[in-house]
Amino acid sequence: MSRKPGWQDQDPRFREESERYGKPVPSRELLLKTLGDARQPLTFDALADKLGIQERALRQALTKRLGAMVRDGQLLLNRADEYCLIDRLQLVVGTVSGHRDGFGFLAPDAGGDDLFLPYREMRMLMHGDRAAARVTGRDERGRSEGSIVDVLERRTKQVAGRFSLEAGVGSLVPDNRRISHRIVIPPQQVGPARHGDLAVVEIIEQPSRNRDPVGKVTRVLPQGGSADTAIDLAIASHGLPHEFQAGVLREARKYGREVDSAGRAGRVDLRELPLITIDGEDARDFDDAVWAQESAGGYRLIVAIADVSHYVRTGMELDTEARERATSVYFPNRVLPMLPEPLSNHLCSLMPKVDRLCMVCDMQVTKTGRVSSSSFHAAVMRSAARLTYTQVAAILEGRDQKARRELSAILPSLECLQHVYEALRRWRETRGALDFEAPEVKVLVDESGSVTDIREYPRNDAHRLIEECMIAANVEAARFLKKHKLPALFRIHGRPEEDRIQDLKRFLALRGVHLDIEGELEPARLQKALKLIAERPDAGVLQNAIIRSLPQALYQPLNIGHFGLALAEYAHFTSPIRRYPDLLVHRGIRHALAGGTAADFEHSPREMEVLGQECSMRERRADEAARSVVAYLKCEFMRPKVGEEFDAVATGVAEFGVFVQLKGIQVDGLVHVTSLPRDYFRFHEGDRTLVGERTGMRLSIGDELRVRLIRVDSAERKIDFELVDKTGTHFHPRRRSKERTPRKR
Repeated sequence: MSRKPGWQDQDPRFREESERYGKPVPSRELLLKTLGDARQPLTFDALADKLGIQERALRQALTKRLGAMVRDGQLLLNRADEYCLIDRLQLVVGTVSGHRDGFGFLAPDAGGDDLFLPYREMRMLMHGDRAAARVTGRDERGRSEGSIVDVLERRTKQVAGRFSLEAGVGSLVPDNRRISHRIVIPPQQVGPARHGDLAVVEIIEQPSRNRDPVGKVTRVLPQGGSADTAIDLAIASHGLPHEFQAGVLREARKYGREVDSAGRAGRVDLRELPLITIDGEDARDFDDAVWAQESAGGYRLIVAIADVSHYVRTGMELDTEARERATSVYFPNRVLPMLPEPLSNHLCSLMPKVDRLCMVCDMQVTKTGRVSSSSFHAAVMRSAARLTYTQVAAILEGRDQKARRELSAILPSLECLQHVYEALRRWRETRGALDFEAPEVKVLVDESGSVTDIREYPRNDAHRLIEECMIAANVEAARFLKKHKLPALFRIHGRPEEDRIQDLKRFLALRGVHLDIEGELEPARLQKALKLIAERPDAGVLQNAIIRSLPQALYQPLNIGHFGLALAEYAHFTSPIRRYPDLLVHRGIRHALAGGTAADFEHSPREMEVLGQECSMRERRADEAARSVVAYLKCEFMRPKVGEEFDAVATGVAEFGVFVQLKGIQVDGLVHVTSLPRDYFRFHEGDRTLVGERTGMRLSIGDELRVRLIRVDSAERKIDFELVDKTGTHFHPRRRSKERTPRKR
């Protein structure tokens, strides 16, 4: 008996949906087409009837899909409970980014400039919410301004901060400064919180235009100032997922701890190749392994990356959780991994002497550092050794003869990798990529969570070697996906805006550095400036000024190249254990290797736009959370040192004082203008200096100072100093009017 024609015959993705789900429902493409053909908004029942869907289970599944399309900004559910096409309503859909001063921005899913949201609009929103807005005009700065039509998804479910109880009224000021609302806590919802406590609050009523959000205290954090308190505060403040649900863990554990024969089947066998991993001393998840040997006209370089896409497939709870996290978050003594530990630290991690599945980028590199050809394939490997950056640097520089003898089997490849790095480095310098060499700062924490030290760790050639090999593989991955015309997320870095570059040129000129910006700015010109300042005592300050002039790097399907690396194509391929965009790139490569095309790829171009927005936002969320913890712990480290003196450098000058950074530990603070020597100080906007009227003391960015710690506020992440002495070369006291300059005879 033949089946009656239905929506299945009209759905271009029905076969794909059938393979993924036991009871498939109409694809997003068919739902959008059906609503478009209707030429009017439709209720759920009207839409289900048009498609001929009556079965209860299918209607429930359809409800979930439509809900996901609303959250992703493909549809809007209006007040009449009708599904509307966003493009027919001329609305901008995106994610809200709050500012500590109360206003905000809406980052459109479709890309383009952010929509400015004034304070009155942000009253009904919280940082991270998804909303639909209508463009209403431009503000006084020429920015497109919006008015909220609907809040599509409330993403802030809890906040953390300092609880206060005044005249019987409870409230909480969020620790996350992007949330400018004060959370009202009714008396019956105060729980164990006392005035001044650090508390975690569940939002039980979201804000509206006329009402503050209402919360319920669910937890009080210990006040000890430990790393655990700081991390718990950051997790709650930034809404970081930190616990895996039972279903996610079950899916991760089902693969076991060893690669089985089915996983090895059909793969290139690289187990006899002495691939090695090179990471930091405290690394636990090993994404990448490398190997090289000389070949005709150059070198053969293999970069093998953990094949996470073999284990984490679309439709799995594992994938939903990985997408929600988008990245692993690294704190001084804890990691919130993107994937559960059975995968991140075991089955996907390229540990030594065990079989592991990998995706391989096999490259031919010329003596000049260009990749002349490349190929990708799925493989099985066995890492020959787990090495650290410090260890590799000592081996290559000849300082560790014992290690050279012990690792004699892999030494030829290691030395060849050094030659590959030198070639890739030459190509980097030829194209003029930016090169920032600031040392990494680590906050060291003991078992009790107390900060024991803050140390700078300079980069060595082993860091640079791995970095260049990874960049080469990332470029080839981007080119591969571009060649096969697959929807993909590129890692893009746009050109700096004209006004920022003009400001930078003026700033550098005042410090004796010329920046050529005639015509279209190329990265090579900024790199030339970086070389000029490399040996100066204020090099770190000037480098930071250049960094601040650049836009943020983002993930998006529209490739515009990577300005900082001076590359036309760039994608993230090398860290799928800890970054969701890398996992998406692997899926694209795997799909193309299997003969697939864009038409039957599991991620549509529209979905990639949404994924790019999500991954970019969640990357920023993770960075902000990690920075807040480090800033908190730096305050705790400095607290017992009140009264002590330190060497510092001025990193900024404002009307109210001088921002300083302590040398060697990169602790930032402020010398308020009232803490300067007895004088009236005037701020000069042109050269950003403070000048004393009586003494002629001039304080400028880059000055070397001696400061004394006078105050620490961990809750506000603020550290205050007073000036002890000005030791740098910028001190030029202005002569008093009654002084005379001796004449030359």
